[in-house]
Amino acid sequence: MTRLFLAACGAVLLSGCALKGDVRRVENQLIQMRQEAARADSARAAQLAELIGQIAALQETLLDSLAAQQRRLAMFEGAIRGDLTEVQRQLVQVQELTGQSQQRLAELRSQLEQRARQLGAAGAGGDTVSSGQPGPEELYQLAVRQLNAGSFQTARAALYRLLELYPKHDRAADAWFQVGESWIGTNGDSAAAAYERVAREFPDSPRAPAALYKLGVLAEQRGDLNAARMYYNRVVAGYPRSEEAQLARAKLQGR
Repeated sequence: MTRLFLAACGAVLLSGCALKGDVRRVENQLIQMRQEAARADSARAAQLAELIGQIAALQETLLDSLAAQQRRLAMFEGAIRGDLTEVQRQLVQVQELTGQSQQRLAELRSQLEQRARQLGAAGAGGDTVSSGQPGPEELYQLAVRQLNAGSFQTARAALYRLLELYPKHDRAADAWFQVGESWIGTNGDSAAAAYERVAREFPDSPRAPAALYKLGVLAEQRGDLNAARMYYNRVVAGYPRSEEAQLARAKLQGR
């Protein structure tokens, strides 16, 4: 009996020792796993920190590049604005010179006509019918000055006198056109009649496309859209390179 008891106690002690050894092994494995996990976490943290650093460096590079592009764009825009300003200034100068040249030519024509009348009067003893009459350029310039001053009735009187005395003169188309201009805002029918004469009797005049375009505008204002389109199409077809053709195309495309 005593032997059996001792054997049982020995077995229990041996099993207890085995259990403690297993626990230690498990604990050692857990410690090892934790250490490996910590090393892996450290490695991942280092990789993440490196990646964040690379992203930050790339972001800084991109920002620097963007800032440089913006500076270059600002410089380019400044240069473009400067060039446009210079071009506009030159255009204004050209327009001023052109206007001065046209005015000077008109003055010279008026002076030549006046001189011719004086010579004619001196040669004929002043008995000719036209010797005492103003020349077409003189009448036209007088009418333009009156138009600019708002004296439309006086301007029309000078224009009608020009057309009466010099119906075939180069200024005849200009005169009829200015008659139309004098009626704008007060009598659309009279203005249209004058523009019609320009388009019909002087189709080769520089005033013809402007007269047709004005007729289109007048038709549009009175609600006759078919007539307006007809006049605009005549401008585009007959005078495709004129400024009025561009305006007429815009009108037609807007419909």
